[in-house]
Order: sequence, then C-alpha cells, then structure tokens
Amino acid sequence: MTERVLVVAPHPDDETLGCGGTLLRMKDSGAQLGWLIVTRISEEQGFTPQRVQSRDVEIDKVKDLVGFSEVFHLAMPTRQLDVMPMAELIEQFAAVFRDFKPEHVFLPHRSDVHSDHRVVFDAGAACAKWFRYPTVRRLLSYETLSETDFCLDTRSPFQPNCFVDITAYLERKLEIVAAYESEIGEFPFPRSIAALRALAAVRGAAAGFMAAEAFMLLRERQ
Repeated sequence: MTERVLVVAPHPDDETLGCGGTLLRMKDSGAQLGWLIVTRISEEQGFTPQRVQSRDVEIDKVKDLVGFSEVFHLAMPTRQLDVMPMAELIEQFAAVFRDFKPEHVFLPHRSDVHSDHRVVFDAGAACAKWFRYPTVRRLLSYETLSETDFCLDTRSPFQPNCFVDITAYLERKLEIVAAYESEIGEFPFPRSIAALRALAAVRGAAAGFMAAEAFMLLRERQ
C-alpha cells in the first residue's frame, strides 16, 4: 500500500533543507508526497513583482524535482504568523490533513529561532491527535540550517534520535536546494551547499552512513 508523506514547510526551501534527501528516498520507495507551504511573499509586504514571480517559479521547479503529487498553499504572510489567531491557522492545517490523510508528517523544530517555525510546529502538532486524524502514524521534526542551529533556548535544543541514510540522494538534494537561487549563499553562510554537505557528513558519522539527515521522532504508532 502506498504510504502518504506530508512535509510542512513554513517557507519554501525549509522542506528541502530539512528533509530533501529523505523525501527523495521515500519517493523512490513508492511513497506519495504532499507539500504544505504555509507562507507566501507578496508585493504588499515589500517584495518586488519580479521576486514574487521568481519564487513561484522556484516552487514549481522544486515540485517537479522532488516529485510532490500535491502542493497545498496557505499563502499566509511571511514573518507574521505569530500575530495570527492560532485557531484559524490550525483549522487551515486541519483541512489539509483531512484532505491528504498523511501517515508520515515532517514538521520544523519547535525551538527554531524563526517565529514562523515555532507557530507552524504548534499548528502541526495540533493535527497529530490520533482520535481526530487517525491516519497519522509517525511524526518527526527536522532541522533547518540558519534556524535550528541559531536556537538559544538551552531547554529544548534539537536532539536527533532518528537518522536516515541519504548517501545515494545527497547530490540530488543539493541540486534541488540550488533551485532556490535567492536563498543560497556562499560558505560560511548557513544555507550554502558546503554547509549542507558538511551537516550531512556529521549526521552520517553519528549513524554510520556517508551522509544522513537527522530528525527528532516525536510520536510513532505501529
């Protein structure tokens, strides 16, 4: 039976930075991939029409490169999720969960420095209750360079307990990341090809692989 996987991304690029290799691996194993993009840039927020258009082009390109079967756009204003009513956000998440019926869900880490990531985690976690969303069997949080690694909350750091071998998928992941031209910089910028390759090696070394992605397994129902 085809497994259904939903990755929740506060912003386009979070999904590839955090679990791009894992998504490619699951796709090759026959999984059906869904992509929930929570925010959207707009001219009203000061972005140029050219930038808004180029971001849409990037999203379409990444959709094809990863092989997402469905993409859900909530189009919330970026950098403003923390002032939105949580009940409204949860209801929009819930509609996606009811529609796509995911079994595996990937969320950003709760203690990421970006407020959008924290709000998205809380809304996603609210949609993981088995008695309301019974299809969800596995919930994991991923790490995002420049957000997770800048967390200063020593009470709840990212502590991975699940590692996925992406040795065969690392180069494809890096090619997909490069599609986000405006987000990728030169090392030592955190969102750089060199930094992503180094993180994959470090996570791989922790688990006996040449390259890996790390997650926190939050809940699993067998």
